[in-house]
Amino acid sequence: MAIQVVTVSIENIDNTEGLNSVMTALKNITGVTAIEIDADSSTALIHYDDTYTSIHAFTAAISMVDYVTQPYPIDAPQNPRYH
Repeated sequence: MAIQVVTVSIENIDNTEGLNSVMTALKNITGVTAIEIDADSSTALIHYDDTYTSIHAFTAAISMVDYVTQPYPIDAPQNPRYH
C-alpha cells in the first residue's frame, strides 16, 4: 500500500453540477482516499492507494463527466422521420 497524490485537469467543467459530478465520479473509485477540487485552476488533487487504482481511472472518470456535462450542439442533425 502506497498513498500517492496526483493533480489532474478538469478543464471545461466549470459549473457546480459538473464539479459535483466530478467529485462523485472520483469518490466512487476504489482506492481514492481524498479529493480536493480547485475550480479556479480547473484541477483536482487526488490522494489514492496505488494498489487499487491509477491515474488512468481518474482521467477516464473525468472524461465521462466532461462528456455528459457538455450541452448538445444547437445545429445537431435531426432524424428526418420524426419531427
